[in-house]
Amino acid sequence: MAAEGEYESILCVKPDVNVYRIPPRASNRAYRAADWKLDAPDWSGRLRITAKGKVAFIKLEDKISGELFAQAPVNEYPGVTVETVSDSSRYFVLRIQDESGRSAFIGVGFGDRGDSFDFNVALQDHFKWVKQEDEISKSAQLGDSGPKLDLGFKEGQTITLNIGQGKKRDKPRPQSAGGFGLLPPPPGGKIAPPPQSGPSNHNIIPQTGGTATGFLLELDSSNSNTVVQSNPSSDLWGDFSAPASSVPPPSRPQSATNWIQF
Repeated sequence: MAAEGEYESILCVKPDVNVYRIPPRASNRAYRAADWKLDAPDWSGRLRITAKGKVAFIKLEDKISGELFAQAPVNEYPGVTVETVSDSSRYFVLRIQDESGRSAFIGVGFGDRGDSFDFNVALQDHFKWVKQEDEISKSAQLGDSGPKLDLGFKEGQTITLNIGQGKKRDKPRPQSAGGFGLLPPPPGGKIAPPPQSGPSNHNIIPQTGGTATGFLLELDSSNSNTVVQSNPSSDLWGDFSAPASSVPPPSRPQSATNWIQF
């Protein structure tokens, strides 16, 4: 039963509920609402579900005066106090109990399926909360009874902390394929491009003549010029070591009839 000093909370209120007298159960089979006189209920009123501590109470009260007609204390759900019928979801069997401890079974029914759904969910939520509270209390008891981990310092025990005195590790230098260590290039440095070859001080200026082609080669800064004639049929640059007088005159082309002979 609920302990003294605990407050009472209201879980669900339904304004219309019917109460029926049910025949005694002849066997272990489930109750059937078809066996009741559904068209002539024995009492009509409102239903309230309250909770005080871990116990829920289903109270049948008068609609106008609020006088208590009967109540059923529920210690667990589903259980013996509240049972469903096998042929409908709108009817239940309650075990009511008076102050002297006498009990009886009655049938209750709702006119709307939504009311019966709310009735069922209110009881399920309450006992789900009760189960969670029991698990929390059990875990707390096990934690208090179990051995506690002592993380405090023993008498005379000391520790030493080295802060900021770690050894610096030298980074390994990369090695070439031959096994010799080479220094890496400086960070952000750029490798200078190879020097470009400057303009030569020898300028070759071609000259065209009436009968031959000559080239003027500027050898030095003293403007000493040498004219070299070349054969059009030979190398374009000619022979620089031979004087201009030793160059043979260009041969005249042969007739068209002898061009096949070598």
